[in-house]
Amino acid sequence: MKLKTIVLSLAVVTMFFASCEDTKKKEAEAQAQAEQMRMERERDSLMQVEADNQAKMADMEANSIAAKAMGNENLSTLVSALQAADMAQTMKAEGEYTVFAPSNEAFSKVPKATMDNLMKPENKEQLQKLLQYHVLQGKMNSADVVAKIKAANNKLDVTTLNGEVLTLSEKDGKVMVKDAKGNTATVSTADVDASNGVVHVVDKVLMPKM
Repeated sequence: MKLKTIVLSLAVVTMFFASCEDTKKKEAEAQAQAEQMRMERERDSLMQVEADNQAKMADMEANSIAAKAMGNENLSTLVSALQAADMAQTMKAEGEYTVFAPSNEAFSKVPKATMDNLMKPENKEQLQKLLQYHVLQGKMNSADVVAKIKAANNKLDVTTLNGEVLTLSEKDGKVMVKDAKGNTATVSTADVDASNGVVHVVDKVLMPKM
C-alpha cells in the first residue's frame, strides 16, 4: 500500500512538472509568435514609409525645376547647359530656389564661339559659375520680387549661388535683371512654379564677372 502511494505521488509530481513544462512551452511559443508578428508589423511599416518617401521623391522630381525646364521646348538650350555642367540633378533635388532661366532666344544672342567653348568638358567649372549666377537661394515669386524691389527704392541687390550680385528693378510693370557686366534682361514669363522653387524666364543670358 505504501509502495502504491509512493508510485501515485511520483506520477502526480511527474504530471505536474510535465504540465508546467507544457505551459512554459506554450508561453514561449506565444511570445515567439507575438514577437514575429511585431517584427512583421514593423517591417511592413518601414516598407510603407519607404514606399511613401519614394513616391514623394518621384513626385517632387517630376515637378522640379529641372523637369519644368525639360518640359519647356523654349528652355532646351538651358537644359543642355545644365546637363553639361552636371547641375541637372541639383535642380531636381529638394530645396527652394529662384531661377532666372534664359530662353533659347537669349542663348542665341551669346556668340556661338563663347557657348561652344563653355560647353566643353574642360570648362565645366566656368559653365557652372555662369549657370549658378542665374540662381538664388530661396523661393521668390513675382509678387515677392516686386514687393522687395519697391522696398529697396527700385534697386534690389540679390546674391546668387556663385556669390556674385544681380540687381533687380521694375520698369513698365516688368521685372528687370541687371548683371555684373551692366547688361539688363527682362523677365518675359514669371512664376513657373516647381516643387523646389520657381522659374522666371528671361530674355538675356546674365553674365557674371567670371
